[in-house]
Amino acid sequence: MVAPRFTRAHNSTMTVTRHPVAVRYRDPDLTSLRRTSATIELQLAHRSVRSFLDSPVGDDELTAIVAAAQSAATSSNLQAWSVIAVRDPRRRARLAQLVGDQDAVRQAPLFLVWLADLGRAARLAEALDSPLEAPEYLESTILGFVDAALAAQNAALAAESLGLGTVFVGAVRNHPDRIADELHLPDRVFAAFGLAVGVPDPDEAAGVKPRLPQRAVLHHEVYDTAADTAIDTYDRRLAGYNAEYRRDAGWIEPVLARLRDRDSLKGRHLLREHLTRRGLPSR
Repeated sequence: MVAPRFTRAHNSTMTVTRHPVAVRYRDPDLTSLRRTSATIELQLAHRSVRSFLDSPVGDDELTAIVAAAQSAATSSNLQAWSVIAVRDPRRRARLAQLVGDQDAVRQAPLFLVWLADLGRAARLAEALDSPLEAPEYLESTILGFVDAALAAQNAALAAESLGLGTVFVGAVRNHPDRIADELHLPDRVFAAFGLAVGVPDPDEAAGVKPRLPQRAVLHHEVYDTAADTAIDTYDRRLAGYNAEYRRDAGWIEPVLARLRDRDSLKGRHLLREHLTRRGLPSR
């Protein structure tokens, strides 16, 4: 077992040393781990970085990050994903506008756009005059998105292990046709999400955001709706975290607002139509 690294939390009267799991949950019932490792502690320390220094991410780092991504699990070894590394500041600026005018995309020296990619298999089938019907079904579309997500999470962890920061950008799906045009995506290739990568700005006002208590998400043998009783406590914990950064929100209200109606999806209620136009009808 690897000896745990600890996080120092400061206040006006004392300095408190806390295990990373205590920082992640802010749960008095989970303040340390009996089993841990350097990898687990890196995962516990993850946070979204939205402010980056003006420092490049080199080819050596990119190669390592993609190697880690390709080491993720993939369904039936189909490897139904690809990624586009965007470094050109002008293209990043255009993409930033398309994803809700996000400065993180404009600032980060590297923006990775992760693709559900059934196009590679389709081109192979065409070249070999082989039938290819399965990509027309929902399962294949889901498979491409799952493969891309697994690879991207490996990539994010790899980037953080190199001292870089990351933030996922789901707003890539707000304007999928315009994103496809910008990135010259062929048929049966769909931009699932982005990942901004760069050196974190140490002055960014952000920390390790608390997550739901394990008892709210970990079920044993069968699903237990009684686990929802842990949500009110978490709502207060997250509100306390947000207050530290001068934000006024818990968890319950933003979640319900995000899922209230189709307007809250910011155009993504049309994704089925976009997928069909991209050659992924998902029937």
